[in-house]
Amino acid sequence: MDLAFIITIFLIGFIGSYISGMVGIGGSIIKYPMLLYIPPLFGLAAFSAHEVSGISAVQVFFATLGGVWAYRRGGYLNKTLIAYMGVSILIGSFIGGFGSKAMSEDGINLVYGILALTAAIMMFIPKKGIDDIKFEDVTFNKWLAAVLSLIVGVGAGIVGAAGAFLLVPIMLVVLKIPTKMTIASSLAITLISSIGSTVGKISTGQVDYVPAMIMVVASLIASPLGATAGKKMNTKILQTILALLILGTAIKIWLDIL
Repeated sequence: MDLAFIITIFLIGFIGSYISGMVGIGGSIIKYPMLLYIPPLFGLAAFSAHEVSGISAVQVFFATLGGVWAYRRGGYLNKTLIAYMGVSILIGSFIGGFGSKAMSEDGINLVYGILALTAAIMMFIPKKGIDDIKFEDVTFNKWLAAVLSLIVGVGAGIVGAAGAFLLVPIMLVVLKIPTKMTIASSLAITLISSIGSTVGKISTGQVDYVPAMIMVVASLIASPLGATAGKKMNTKILQTILALLILGTAIKIWLDIL
């Protein structure tokens, strides 16, 4: 393994984790295509979709751990929301992560494309007035939250993501949770989700450990830095960054599928 490979993997992990900490996602929406496409561009070893999803699963656990730690104070974390959605997504992500072993490369990429396209459409739906709601006045349909996060968990477990790129638009558009509470709580839910997908991937031998560890080191450095930056940013800017990231990823994946 040469230095160029280590530096490339580290930078992918660092950039993805900084953005993920800032906008409240585990980062697979960014790092999945980066791991798939960037190493071959530099003449480095190409990863298969199974390897990328395995590396992503392990890395997301540590990226979200760093993000949650940065958001732990200030009332950003909605514990009821985290409990209902966290348990459901953990079950779903384990089922998806374990079952993905039987899927083809094209099947995994297709699931990823569907998830990214759904998330992109939802991010562009107007979200009027949600940031006028005070944190202490937030209410939501608990069982709807649980069912939606179970579905997200299955899909996310398949692609080695933790599903935050879909959880965030669901929390903003369907459950009407304020942006900064959504970002913090989705990181906590994603942390729980990543346990299921990581166990599923490791138990079926889908993890390449050396690149995964390089990504983990990058995540632990970059994710808290991104979360600190996200606290200071305007919520409209955060929503726009996330929407554009998800849209760009969806377009790239679908061009490859088609």
